[in-house]
Amino acid sequence: MKYRRLTKEQFEELHQEFINFLATQSITHEEWTNLKANKPELAEMELDVFSDLIWEGVLNKAEYLEHFAPQHMYLFRLGKKKMKAIVVNIKNPEIDITTKEGYNWLRDNLMDDNVEFLQADKAYSDDKNLDKFKMIEQGAVITKGDLFQYFDNLIS
Repeated sequence: MKYRRLTKEQFEELHQEFINFLATQSITHEEWTNLKANKPELAEMELDVFSDLIWEGVLNKAEYLEHFAPQHMYLFRLGKKKMKAIVVNIKNPEIDITTKEGYNWLRDNLMDDNVEFLQADKAYSDDKNLDKFKMIEQGAVITKGDLFQYFDNLIS
């Protein structure tokens, strides 16, 4: 398995897609029930293959990632050859931008001396989607890129 298995909730959301996936494997409902009961290791493999297919599709479509920490905001635009990063650092340890109050402070004080902006380009490894997945596993979330675009315009 390349990524990780989908959660029970994700499988429930993708129930119809999973049925279609099994159909492409020529596995009927009865065969799936039998597989789960009598060959659970094969059923587990099918769940893993389906999970990897879903992750590949999601990661291929992802264009932006965001990750918030108490004093840092990491914003990424996921290009074809490299990712562009914008990092917003808060130098005052008393301000936590993961809270509503801290985020509002940042919004109202973007040009304060306690706010630092950094930009960088980062090359992908040989497996671009695995790079994206690792960032998600570390807490990044896929977004539409509104914050990235806002800060990119602000600091460019």
